[in-house]
Amino acid sequence: MSEGEPEVLVVDDEARLADLFAAWIGTERSVETAYDGEEALETMADSVEIVLLDRRMPGLSGDEVLDEVREAGYDCRVVMVTAVDPDFDIIEMRFDDYLVKPVSKDELLEMVESVSSRSAYESDILEYYSLVSKKTLLESEKAERELEDNEEYQELRERVAQLRSRVDDTVSGMSSHDDFVGAFQDLQTEN
Repeated sequence: MSEGEPEVLVVDDEARLADLFAAWIGTERSVETAYDGEEALETMADSVEIVLLDRRMPGLSGDEVLDEVREAGYDCRVVMVTAVDPDFDIIEMRFDDYLVKPVSKDELLEMVESVSSRSAYESDILEYYSLVSKKTLLESEKAERELEDNEEYQELRERVAQLRSRVDDTVSGMSSHDDFVGAFQDLQTEN
């Protein structure tokens, strides 16, 4: 476990549960806990990649914390981990996934891994499209010989090929409807 800035923030007013989730995750990643909405916002940092957020808490609810985190522009994944069964109100909420309590250790760790890999996939695919557009532009403007002789262009081609293969591997590794939905939701929220 790396010391310092938290990668995962567990927010739950049930302190024992928050501490348990943190212990499960703490073997893999640096983790911080907050026991209410106000503390969650005070603890929030740019280093936080994933927030596990209870919906029903005294004071600031999880829904309100989610809104504040999104309004503040933090680039993180938010998973609602809650006993509240999802209703139509979730359609407008800007979270990345939803777990209904009770949650097992395996479910929680799987979810953390899933939203974390979506994040990596998203940055790969965004970089891929950016580089492909540069490559296409150069190919339309430059003679073939110029391209062949240019080291930077050759490096660009290699990077595009690497990213294409990583993106393909990620897509072929997606085994469920939820994996695809999550990946494409991520892309749409960025645009």
